[in-house]
Amino acid sequence: MSTDGSASPLESTEEGSHPVIYETENFSVCAYGRPFVSREEGGHIVIAAKHAVSDRTKLTAQQAKEYMRLSMMTGEAMETAMNRQGVPVVKINYADYGNWAFKKKHPSPHLHMHIFGRASDAKTQVFPEAVLLPARESGFYDSFQPLTPDDIKEIRKEISRLEHTDRYDVKYW
Repeated sequence: MSTDGSASPLESTEEGSHPVIYETENFSVCAYGRPFVSREEGGHIVIAAKHAVSDRTKLTAQQAKEYMRLSMMTGEAMETAMNRQGVPVVKINYADYGNWAFKKKHPSPHLHMHIFGRASDAKTQVFPEAVLLPARESGFYDSFQPLTPDDIKEIRKEISRLEHTDRYDVKYW
């Protein structure tokens, strides 16, 4: 359940449960339940539009600013929080895809951004190599662990701190 009691677009899908970390008017930040980067290798967060929109080119100017601000705060918060949690995240990767929606008979892409923490000591999603993204059914991700409740709490706390800094104050966006 989202923080305002409504359903998040990612909260529960065929990809598992996606706990909500933070929300704005138009987007939800969720810990990805079946991650592409395991928690101990940096973790995986998704920012998804709350309303039907296929890609970033369909956003209003205000929504685009909100999306960029949110992605920057989330990435910065993830790096700080995961390091506090003992995961040596040295880089954040941001990715918009939407390709897998077209594997379905009636594709309906939904705007979302994957945010991957990249740990210096990763063994599977080795940094600085690109994140490997084989088909979900390959079994590659089966042992990957999602962010823990403590990780989510720390990321949420850091986003709350960042949103009150001059850099992320909405009056400058």
